[in-house]
Amino acid sequence: MTSVSTDVIEKQALSAFLAAQRGVVLAVVEGLDARALTTAVLPSGWTPLGLVEHLGHAERHWLQEVVAGAAEPLAWADDHAPLTTPRPPEEVFAFYADQCRRSDEVIARTPLSAPPLGRHPDPLDGEVTDLRWVLLHMIEETARHAGHLDIVRELIDGRTGLGPR
Repeated sequence: MTSVSTDVIEKQALSAFLAAQRGVVLAVVEGLDARALTTAVLPSGWTPLGLVEHLGHAERHWLQEVVAGAAEPLAWADDHAPLTTPRPPEEVFAFYADQCRRSDEVIARTPLSAPPLGRHPDPLDGEVTDLRWVLLHMIEETARHAGHLDIVRELIDGRTGLGPR
């Protein structure tokens, strides 16, 4: 097996793990109405919809701005701490889907060992070595927030064990 084949297999595996975690995020919030999506359940004040928007911004930042070196401007600022949003669910879910699609395009055309064309601010800037690092980070980031959403969903309506079927 050549190193090119190994890279293709590794990229497919990393992409599949990222896609699975994205699917978990969407499955956990599926069926929540606008009120539940925009209500903070925890003292920190974030909302499920705000967290989904945050994940869209993370996809955009890491894959477009950092890996590819540029991203198209947004109609709104990436300023939503404490992870809330004034946008309606349809707009946020469309934004997330679009950013994931754009990320997948960057992943498809970029070798795993390619160094980033853009930068992430310190303290992580020196750690970001290549697309492989970014994919591992995005899997971790998405899985971490899927877990947060899982807990909040249980607090909202008692549902547990949600995920892609």
